[in-house]
Amino acid sequence: KRERERERLLTRIKRASFAFASKASAAATMLKYLSKVRIEFNAFDPRSASALEFLAQCNSKKSKLSNPKCEIVVKRCTDDRPPHVNVTYSNGKEDSMDGSQLSAQQMRKTILEKAKWMEAEELFKEAGLPWPVIIPLEEIELAKKTPFKEVESSNIRFCCRKKNVSPLFQLGSCMN
Repeated sequence: KRERERERLLTRIKRASFAFASKASAAATMLKYLSKVRIEFNAFDPRSASALEFLAQCNSKKSKLSNPKCEIVVKRCTDDRPPHVNVTYSNGKEDSMDGSQLSAQQMRKTILEKAKWMEAEELFKEAGLPWPVIIPLEEIELAKKTPFKEVESSNIRFCCRKKNVSPLFQLGSCMN
């Protein structure tokens, strides 16, 4: 039994790590960073389509496997308010999105972008570095004028000037 449970656990871990890399599974991984999702909508309002699609993504089997502890609350309204999606991230921060203005994909993308920053913040705190990183404007202007090339070393991305090597901890690619 233990061996079978171990195999199931390893399979789930592999699926979770593969899901993050797959664009098709982006909806499944967004719940990983959330502790609560609250969706308010009027079922008869045509503006609720994106909120309902977002709810369907949250209720998918893969999404629930990525974070079974995420609480999903649905409130059906009868008034004329636009649909709202309120999310609480695992770090306690909250975000509110207007379901009549954003598509389900835009809401998911917003959540994943904020999750990327949360991971960066966590890495900085684990390393004992201050967050947020404050870069003086002079250095930013200098960086725009200086040609960079990328060098990857283990989990840290370095942006190297041709002569001097200076690590810039950032999520995206190096500045041009």
